[in-house]
Amino acid sequence: VQLQAFGGGLVQAGASLRLSCIASQGTFGGFNIGWFRQAPGKEREFLTVISSTGIVTLSGDSVKGRYTISRDNAKNTVWLQINTLRPEDTAAYFCAAGTRYSKRGQDYDYWGQGTQVTVSS
Repeated sequence: VQLQAFGGGLVQAGASLRLSCIASQGTFGGFNIGWFRQAPGKEREFLTVISSTGIVTLSGDSVKGRYTISRDNAKNTVWLQINTLRPEDTAAYFCAAGTRYSKRGQDYDYWGQGTQVTVSS
């Protein structure tokens, strides 16, 4: 499956963004989809994951309450809603697909190219 992330941009602190992860060339519905981010000079950080059916979600402690993940398998799309953006949210955001429901990047088999989110103060 091929993934592509969209929706990043330059926003002011306090704004909201909705990132999209669109899949092609594969059975999207069979995969758990996770979102990660990586800021310059920092390690990749797990944000949230949604199960293949969309029933179960898990979020990292740093984003609970501000980040919401959802999916529509009929549209081959997963969304990441980010509210009340902060300058420290500035990073490249990646979606990934895997058969394991996991916080670990190494458990994911397919990665999108990422979309940049920049938050100004």
